[in-house]
Amino acid sequence: MKNYLIVSKNILPDVYERVIEARNLINSGSVKSISEAVKAVGISRSTYYKYKDYVFSPDENSIGRKAVVSMMLKHEKGVLSNVLNYLSQEHANILTINQSIPINGKASVNVSLDISDLSKPIDEVITEMKKLKGATQIKLLSVE
Repeated sequence: MKNYLIVSKNILPDVYERVIEARNLINSGSVKSISEAVKAVGISRSTYYKYKDYVFSPDENSIGRKAVVSMMLKHEKGVLSNVLNYLSQEHANILTINQSIPINGKASVNVSLDISDLSKPIDEVITEMKKLKGATQIKLLSVE
């Protein structure tokens, strides 16, 4: 990641955005050739080839916030299910679940979530999770 920057397109020459537009035209099938795409966006073929492998725009599917939550759950029937149901109600998409074997009546559980569609801020979700029966030591480990 040392070779990448996040930069506002407002300070960059518009040629970068046009390269992305040309690529989108090609990928969508709106044009039949690279020549047609570059002509449509107003750049040269050489400009397109110079930058096509270096300029990218995040698409709607790649933009999302992810979070990792760690918790200790009592080893009782339905506790994990209640936590997962709550997360689902708040529109969190569960990506992974890692659970240790229960020791002394408690199991460590880490859940990674897509939180881009949450119905409330993640800190409120964590606060509410702490109120669930059998869920203790709820901690937000990271957010991306």
